[in-house]
Amino acid sequence: MSEYHDFYVARLAERSTVPTLLCGHCQSILSPKRIFANEGENRYDLPCNTIGLCSADDCGAVNCCDDAMKGAEQQRCENRVAV
Repeated sequence: MSEYHDFYVARLAERSTVPTLLCGHCQSILSPKRIFANEGENRYDLPCNTIGLCSADDCGAVNCCDDAMKGAEQQRCENRVAV
């Protein structure tokens, strides 16, 4: 059984110049320092590859960042093409 019963799905901020991930619970910006691969000694028992921990006061939600990270990479690629 998972240690975390509830986790949220991070989303990519709309109309952001720099790809920015938002907490799926409180919509706060997820710090890049608190986004990491879901492997090794930091392994969370969640069905996703990338985890983001919200550092907002009164939140602390665990977020699955897989879809948001894919969207951010797509946004980066589109920005490179536009230049």
